[in-house]
Amino acid sequence: MVAIKKFIRINDKIRVPQVRLVGPDGSQLGVVSIQNALDIANQHELDLVEVAPQASPPVCRVIDFSKFKYDQEKKEREAKKHQRQSRLKEIRLKPNIDDHDYQVKVKHAVGFLKKKDKVKVSLFFRGRQMEHLDLGRKILDRFIIDVQNDGQIEKEPVLEGRIISFMVAPK
Repeated sequence: MVAIKKFIRINDKIRVPQVRLVGPDGSQLGVVSIQNALDIANQHELDLVEVAPQASPPVCRVIDFSKFKYDQEKKEREAKKHQRQSRLKEIRLKPNIDDHDYQVKVKHAVGFLKKKDKVKVSLFFRGRQMEHLDLGRKILDRFIIDVQNDGQIEKEPVLEGRIISFMVAPK
């Protein structure tokens, strides 16, 4: 993943005739010419920073640029801290699965769902097992009922070739 750095214009890099100015104390100073805004910033010994370039006219603040940049980075770090990558786990079944093996697979799926991971359940058919799709469907229906308390069906069971699969998302 490539991080795109947003370029922030300050002081002489701002090339518009007029800006909406916000003072160092947060007060609205109205729409002023760029030269007046730079003069006000110099009087306060601070920088003129363009905070909303897409507005018409662009919004600029009179603030210390290094402090502004530090606050922006701090916000980004905080936002990144609260993000969570959703992972996809897969459970593989066969139509002739034993009851104990089935219970272990359900237990694993419930564990994944409690950790907020998505689960893809795949039921594989081999050879002549394709003639008994109804047996596989019964196992999947039972699996759906068993994980219903911890997850919700995101994608219904679909037959793709020799595999029936569906997705379960955490509640």
